[in-house]
Parts: sequence; structure tokens; C-alpha cells
Amino acid sequence: NLNDVTLQSEVLKRGIKLRISAAALRTVDHRGGLDAFLAKAKDTELSANALKVKKEIAKAQAVEA
Repeated sequence: NLNDVTLQSEVLKRGIKLRISAAALRTVDHRGGLDAFLAKAKDTELSANALKVKKEIAKAQAVEA
């Protein structure tokens, strides 16, 4: 039950293409977007691509602050 979706990252100001389950998509909506979802997610639960995006977001947030 996987979907190919493009989710917007507020921090990176661009779309991120991911292949995620319907349940994960609902969780992204519930947590308030891709950035919040990845911030709360455990590294062991993420794919290599999602982990890469999580690190990009963390780096961008560190530069902003």
C-alpha cells in the first residue's frame, strides 16, 4: 500500500518525492507536515532517502538559527 507523493518542506522551500505508505501519509498530516514528521521520527524507522532529507532539514534549521 505504497504511494508516490511529493511533500513540501517548509524549511528547504522545495518538494521532496517519497514513496510512503498511506498510514505514514496520515501521520505526516497529523504531525503538521514533512518537517515535523521527520524531526520526530526515529532514524532507524526511516529509509535512506528520508534520512538524507532529515539531515538536510536539520542542517538548514541550524544555519537559520
